Amino acid sequence: MKKDNKTVIYWLLTGCILIFIMVVVGGITRLTHSGLSISNYKLISGTFPPMNDAEWNEAFELYKQYPEYQKLNNHFNLEDFKDIYFWEWLHRVIGRFIGLVFIIPFLYFLIKKQLTKPTIKKSIILLILGGFQGFLGWYMVKSGLVDNPDVSHYRLAAHLTTAFITFAYTFWVALDLMFPDKKEINKSFRNLIRFGLGLLLLQIIYGAFVAGLDAGFIHNHWPMMNEGKFMHETVYIEQNPLYKNFIEGKSGVQFVHRTLAYFVVAVIFMIWNKSQKLSLTSYQKKGVNLLLLMVGVQFLLGVLTILFINKAKVLLGVSHQVGAFVLLSIMTFTLHRFSK
Repeated sequence: MKKDNKTVIYWLLTGCILIFIMVVVGGITRLTHSGLSISNYKLISGTFPPMNDAEWNEAFELYKQYPEYQKLNNHFNLEDFKDIYFWEWLHRVIGRFIGLVFIIPFLYFLIKKQLTKPTIKKSIILLILGGFQGFLGWYMVKSGLVDNPDVSHYRLAAHLTTAFITFAYTFWVALDLMFPDKKEINKSFRNLIRFGLGLLLLQIIYGAFVAGLDAGFIHNHWPMMNEGKFMHETVYIEQNPLYKNFIEGKSGVQFVHRTLAYFVVAVIFMIWNKSQKLSLTSYQKKGVNLLLLMVGVQFLLGVLTILFINKAKVLLGVSHQVGAFVLLSIMTFTLHRFSK
């Protein structure tokens, strides 16, 4: 039987789609403040939601013991609790399903000897990334169950960024099998794309900081952060030492996220512009052209999110997160087409 066949590629791409769905549901969970509704972790029995009134009341009573209910949601009744419980439950169930989708076919392909040694090694890395992602989810939720009724924005960033990296690596492994051809590489151009990918990942981290601190609900003007004022005039000193304002202060974190957006656009434009002077394959041309198109769409989504987040937070917040996901996908594809 042929190794690394189409079935293996479909398996990997299915994993990519499921991770994408997981990120979307995770975004909705965050924006609806549902992430702390399930305060315990049961790997098997937690797969099923409460099935009767007694189980629902038990889950609600458990929720009442933690800071989110005591400090923010003590006006909730059982029906309100059910609404937020749903998204966190769905998010966790999808996570478990992704684990099964990766592990069971991997074992099957392993037994049937349908994987080459390089693909086996890459698949093991994927399994480790998936397990680490699940641990980070638990670690993130734990931070919101002590005193502060909100999760650590650092842990949120780690959880989200690991999901993006897991997706990108899964996609890369699939691309390795879809495009086994070797090609001559322009190393300086490849390094420029690598730099763009690194900058994009930094921007994704800061996007998670903005989400974790609810920093997107202030400074809802563009291009100024406040009406009639330049951006640098509105980065308020919230914490000392000064650098903490740019990793923990709402104004500073939003300022960095906005500023990085311009750098991401500039670097991707440089990639596109430089590519016009090179002899490219059809896939390479598609990659750089889609990069330029998608970064424009994502920048526009970012501006709309700033301006109207208080009116349509779930729609705009999730759309902006999906835009980042698509941009990372295109960047990964483009880099792969310029790599050995």
